[in-house]
Amino acid sequence: MALLNEKVALVTSSTRGIGYHTAKKLASKGAKVYLAVRRLDAGKKIAEEIQQCGDSADVVYFDAEKEQTYTSMIQEVLQKENRIDVLVNNFGTTDVQKDLDVVRGDTDKFFDIVNVNIKSVYLPCKAVIPYMEKNGGGSIINISSVGGKYADISRTAYGVSKAAINFLTKDIAVQYAHKNIRCNAVLPGFIETDASMDNMSQEFLNMFLKTVPLGKSGQPDDIANAVLYFASDLSAFVTGEILSISGGFGVSSPMYPLYKDMMKKG
Repeated sequence: MALLNEKVALVTSSTRGIGYHTAKKLASKGAKVYLAVRRLDAGKKIAEEIQQCGDSADVVYFDAEKEQTYTSMIQEVLQKENRIDVLVNNFGTTDVQKDLDVVRGDTDKFFDIVNVNIKSVYLPCKAVIPYMEKNGGGSIINISSVGGKYADISRTAYGVSKAAINFLTKDIAVQYAHKNIRCNAVLPGFIETDASMDNMSQEFLNMFLKTVPLGKSGQPDDIANAVLYFASDLSAFVTGEILSISGGFGVSSPMYPLYKDMMKKG
């Protein structure tokens, strides 16, 4: 029997990158996957791609700029399936031109980013939890970031929002564990998606990888595998966890990359 046989899963922002690979992974393991997307045509093509593999998928409308869709997407799946067993809150945004340090960053953009990133988790969870209760439980997986754990010289709004999501994940886990609802967060490090590769020079990537003990960037499927673990009964006794998938980034001493360079010279 497949790990997610007869489960209904909803994955937000799933036409590309981590969301795309996560949706395909969950479907391949038996779930009926709903892709919550803004571009319905693109979502339908992916659903058809999944169906051609013999798996099950459909689409619902979700637009991060339209707050009502955070809950309407939940209602649409419930109308069709009468249940949601797995919710993956994958949406997240920043603005590399305006999300800078505290002084130079754009104030309005700071609050816009914090607001939408937190809402993208809070509102879908608020909508789905009562139905998970009625159906005997469920699993919520929030895609956060290692940027919510470690201070940086830029992207202040992004880091603040992801730190808040990490705390919200734990709160939900504690508040609804007695209803058999589990909530965990997956924190990607540097993952090779089109979006990340388009915004990073090879020089910066080479420098960044010196801080990663495994010495390489991650793949979207690495995140999808972690989501699968939390979505399935393999993690039946796991809730409130904040799991970094980052090749060991942040685990070592801050001196680690300097030590590596010294060893090479020696």
